[in-house]
Amino acid sequence: MFDAALRAVDAEELTRRAIQSPEGRVRVVETELRHSRAIYVLSIGKAAASMSLALDESIGDRIAGGLVTCPAPCESLPSKWRQFASGHPLPNSESLNAAQAAFEFLEKADSEKAVVIFAVSGGGSAMLEWPISESISLSDLQQANRILVQCGANIAEINTVRRAFSAVKGGKLASRAPNAQIVTLIISDTNPGDEASVASGPSVAPLAVRTTASEIVRNFELEEKLPQSIVRAVREAKAIETLGAAHPSYVIGDMQTAINAAVEHARLLGFNPLVACDILEQPIAEGSKLLLERLASDGSFDCLISAGEFGCTVRGSGQGGRNLETALRCAIELDQLSSGHTVVLSGGTDGVDGNSPAAGGIADETTLDRARALNLDASDFLSRSDSYSFFEQLGDAIITGPTGTNVRDLRICLRS
Repeated sequence: MFDAALRAVDAEELTRRAIQSPEGRVRVVETELRHSRAIYVLSIGKAAASMSLALDESIGDRIAGGLVTCPAPCESLPSKWRQFASGHPLPNSESLNAAQAAFEFLEKADSEKAVVIFAVSGGGSAMLEWPISESISLSDLQQANRILVQCGANIAEINTVRRAFSAVKGGKLASRAPNAQIVTLIISDTNPGDEASVASGPSVAPLAVRTTASEIVRNFELEEKLPQSIVRAVREAKAIETLGAAHPSYVIGDMQTAINAAVEHARLLGFNPLVACDILEQPIAEGSKLLLERLASDGSFDCLISAGEFGCTVRGSGQGGRNLETALRCAIELDQLSSGHTVVLSGGTDGVDGNSPAAGGIADETTLDRARALNLDASDFLSRSDSYSFFEQLGDAIITGPTGTNVRDLRICLRS
């Protein structure tokens, strides 16, 4: 089921389907591009290389230049694509270099009244960045992002704060080319309807927020933890503004795409699946418990599918992420159950969970017995945020390698 979901969100295939070239013209989903104008592509995020490959294959003869910022360069792209090996989950010097190159890139496109295709995917927040103030250093940006992703806030809250100290997020990057025709393709790692949060929205103006960046910083008690240059920027952040004309944007793949594929494959295997749309972004202890409670609450289904990103606070220096920790917490809960067979899979569709080399892990009611036979204390691994080491020693870590896409986490629970 997990593999079927990954196949459904293959970034190259999704991008290829979004491009049509009838009679020499180019159409991106429903938007026809200016005829005879140069096309520039700015590709940002974990799926940047895959999306760029599909665009080059589909309309490469029309592309005058491309800029790709992703974790690793793609050797298959021709030389007209300028590539940056940018950082994730924290920005690095190449993330800043990518932003500077993007500014020049957009200035050229704007002067030519050209076409700019933004290909945006999850992870891009760290991969292209420029601070709102000269007083904010790269070290400040890195420290701020590290604190934000570890504080337990959800992705919408994190992005609200990020936009406050960034000169590129929240539509600010696209606003540098007001005379260009801009269209955005999105592979979303956020909730449905919240595409403005993907990569913190470099080309899409943000939605109105219920909670301001300053309130989020206060709520999570981050004033004394964040660099003071970041705190000042958050305090001085202006209310959301409309940054020029709205540009068409299209979500070509998201977590619902993955859920649908998992559900279809579950039925092919003879399971009766239920999608738990409400188990989405809870704190990880609550979300993990809800999965098992929901599975046990109703005998009308034997497969529970959930997606989203649990809030996960890092407590130690171990290896792991929210998917491996979800599996570990479920294993601890399942150890207390006296009957039935239950299996839980939690995996990131990007193939990387936190600071580990795994996508996630698999647990059942035998996990802790097998761990005890190896003298592994599950609670100790949990307290040190070292869930990867736990599952790696059991052989129950899911290793896919980076998948070249990202539509959030997928959790699949089965029972018999």
